[in-house]
Amino acid sequence: MNSMKIFSGRAHPVLARKVCEYLGLPLGRVLTGNFPDGEISCKIDEDVRGRDVFLIQPTCPPVNENLMELLIMIDSFKRASAERITAVIPYFGYARQDRKDEGRVPITAKLVANLIDRAGADRVMAMDLHAAQVQGFFDIPLDHLYAAPVIDEHIETLGLDPDNLVVVSPDEGSIKRAMTHLHRLGGQLAIIDKRRASAEHTRQQHIIGAAVEGKTALIFDDMISTGGSICGAVEVMRQRGAKTIYVAATHGILCPPAMDRFTQAPIERLILTDTIPLGPGKDTSRITVLSVAPLLGEAIKRIHRNESVSRLFG
Repeated sequence: MNSMKIFSGRAHPVLARKVCEYLGLPLGRVLTGNFPDGEISCKIDEDVRGRDVFLIQPTCPPVNENLMELLIMIDSFKRASAERITAVIPYFGYARQDRKDEGRVPITAKLVANLIDRAGADRVMAMDLHAAQVQGFFDIPLDHLYAAPVIDEHIETLGLDPDNLVVVSPDEGSIKRAMTHLHRLGGQLAIIDKRRASAEHTRQQHIIGAAVEGKTALIFDDMISTGGSICGAVEVMRQRGAKTIYVAATHGILCPPAMDRFTQAPIERLILTDTIPLGPGKDTSRITVLSVAPLLGEAIKRIHRNESVSRLFG
């Protein structure tokens, strides 16, 4: 493990320190800042020649700032003669723009993949990509991790009755994710028919599958941005008579007015992971944040040792 070094950008140093604690390694020294005009400066403050470098930097808000910092840091490591550079991106921004769903729009997920590749990364690690096909946008190896084991392990501690449980997919695209949770937690499956009116607005009306009246509903999604879709799903569950409602997601972006919506929503608990820092000023009284640091740390160790990462989930 002596040839491995862990570094962090400014996006989420707390998570990087937790990963280092799991691995029993010190966090690498790097000096980052901004010039007066806003340009990002970076200097690696220790020798990385011939080392296996892992750079932890989610591209969460401010997305463009964190993405540019990631690219600049990768370039710094490349020019400092690191043997291998793995970009550990717990939350991969721009993943929602993964196809041309109408004319004259970009495929920004592919553009970002190209930028990371061209900057000099040799490998990428990401968690719960919004669209699985983003893996194919990279011309370098990508290890796709899943937070489901971490979330399910916590839910099992809540002592919920599987016979009175309904696992809810908030839209048709999340059915596979919901089935993963269903196989471990038990219960029945329900799917919400979601129709997108615009980039910011959706409509949830119908439920397909199990009845939810008098039962505990667990709604799973990969990310929560403004909370409109999820809170719409919560309202549908409430109207259909769900007794208790839990919401769980990997990435808690929580852009305004998400916190206001969840404050008013009839949910028992919002369960998130720490792929993204919640930031100051957010009411966490009904939020449980689970750490994915041990999962990231184990994956990093396996990559360094050229061992299987997929066995973490199989």
